[in-house]
Amino acid sequence: MKFLLVEDNQELANAILSRMGLDGHVIDHATKLEDARAFVATGDYDLILLDIMLPDGDGREFLRQHRASDQDTPVIILTARSQVSDRIGSLDLGADDYVTKPFDHAELEARCRAVLRRKSGIAKTTIEVGGIAFDPVAGSLNIAGNEITLRNRELRLLELFLNAPGQVFSKQKLADRLFSYDDDVSENAIEVYVGRLRRHLQGSSMKITTLRGLGYRLGHDG
Repeated sequence: MKFLLVEDNQELANAILSRMGLDGHVIDHATKLEDARAFVATGDYDLILLDIMLPDGDGREFLRQHRASDQDTPVIILTARSQVSDRIGSLDLGADDYVTKPFDHAELEARCRAVLRRKSGIAKTTIEVGGIAFDPVAGSLNIAGNEITLRNRELRLLELFLNAPGQVFSKQKLADRLFSYDDDVSENAIEVYVGRLRRHLQGSSMKITTLRGLGYRLGHDG
């Protein structure tokens, strides 16, 4: 998954980036609203983690504008404010959840998973299709009874394809979802990850097809 973290406390941000990175998530980090707006204007995100008190304004105004522009990206508010009225106000503005600082990082990760499940309309985490049983939370892939170990970006690439079966993803689109703005990535790197994933999918009825000049698509073989 690709997240946007909007948080000006560098120590907290580093902790979140480290924990989420271990799970294989790609995260862009903004320390102020101006940068957050630039990120969402040029990239697609699965989830936004949003602080309220930022150097150049109130995160709730960013949330209000984000929802007013018909953006449905899930947003979890991160704040030290614990009053019920603050929680209600943020939820009414369109926040999907609310985490009060200080928080346990395991709880934040669990809330992220819950929000993403609600967004996708999936009650369980395991995706089963074409002989594949894939659990993106546990990071496990089972094909015909065989457990397959995926590297982080292979895991996220498969998750991206399985969440949008039949959709064509260009190399640039895949790079945007698998890497952060700070990463130096080439088209060859995308080809390598797609090639690895193709080999992993052997034994299932799912196949990644190359559409020349357009990109890649996951679908049933044949």
